[in-house]
Amino acid sequence: MTTPYWLKNVKLETGYIQDEKGIYETKTELFHLKIEDGRIVEKQSDSFLIQPSEKTIDGKGFLALPTFKEMHNHLDKTYLSLDWKAPTPAKNLEERLRLEAAELEALAPTTKQRASAMIELLLSHGSTHIRSHVNIDPYIGLKNLEGVKAALEDYSDKLTYEIVAFPQHGLLRENVIPLMKEAMRSGANLVGGLDPAGIDCNIEKSLYEVMNLATEFDADIDIHLHDNGHVGLYTVDKFVEMVEEAKWRHRAAVSHAFCLGEVPLPQQEEMADKLSKAGMSIMSTIPINRTLPPIDLLDQKGVNVYLGCDGFYDSWGPFGTGDVLEKVTRYGELFRKSDERSLAQSLKWATGGPTPLNKEGEIAWPLQGDEASLILVNASCSAEAVARTPMREAVMFKGKIVSGKL
Repeated sequence: MTTPYWLKNVKLETGYIQDEKGIYETKTELFHLKIEDGRIVEKQSDSFLIQPSEKTIDGKGFLALPTFKEMHNHLDKTYLSLDWKAPTPAKNLEERLRLEAAELEALAPTTKQRASAMIELLLSHGSTHIRSHVNIDPYIGLKNLEGVKAALEDYSDKLTYEIVAFPQHGLLRENVIPLMKEAMRSGANLVGGLDPAGIDCNIEKSLYEVMNLATEFDADIDIHLHDNGHVGLYTVDKFVEMVEEAKWRHRAAVSHAFCLGEVPLPQQEEMADKLSKAGMSIMSTIPINRTLPPIDLLDQKGVNVYLGCDGFYDSWGPFGTGDVLEKVTRYGELFRKSDERSLAQSLKWATGGPTPLNKEGEIAWPLQGDEASLILVNASCSAEAVARTPMREAVMFKGKIVSGKL
């Protein structure tokens, strides 16, 4: 049991105003939120009189938003906390993998230290859930998994997390499947995979082994798919088929999935329907140098889409901020989500679903009984926060301030 307290003077959204031209604005009011045992147990307008005997924390009029989910990251790869080092140029993916393999052993002793630095950065930007892919391969074995798991366990009172066993150098290579099984027994939660065509060179066998691992360990799946166009689309199609056969609905995801945006619209629509029926998710990092999966279409068809920052400050690339909200801002800029309601509703890509108002302008968050995990920002509304990515003044996880201050 924790001591109940009031988070007072917090700005919350209460509805949309639409003028005669159809232009939307967001209404907000100040509220007091009573927090007990990590949950919001009472919600009162700022006119409510809090008893002097009750503990309070002043929200200073900052806008409250739901905390974010970082759904595609590589905590084990980052150079954060080490001296600056730019990546070595590589001509192709094969050479990049060779260069990475050469440095894995040297980086292994600092895995926990580097992962912790990345976690701190993600937390400072408001992510209280992290899904991290961790290399499981013949070069590093389980060393990266051990370091990342130890780092995440140290932050278990500040966030939730998932670890994906990721065969970065191919699932069908020598001894990788036994290593993957060992990883699943040693703390990994999800089964990963990588480019069944481009890396494993055998689409059906690669996906079959992924499904075998998932069913053996009763685990969800999240595979990387960079394979382009119709080859990639065929891969997704086969994956959906196997998910349905294994009765693994709502337990599988495809990360990147550039191919979904590279085929004609009728094929995009057909695949979106299949993904929706299978309850499969798409994870995107909103890159500016690749074709994106059709996020709006997928959303309209009921496919869950999540965002992540991917690996950064590592051998693959020197760029990145660790801010999932910035990914939403980029999405809005690329696809002209510039009106009030479109900006506000885009916030769901960062939160993993929740938005303060639903599309009709009805209050959807926070409600009495909700977990007290929220971000406070100096902004007038969600739309402004998405457009301008303000500093996170404070990040709260289950009622506890875990980054920033008030």
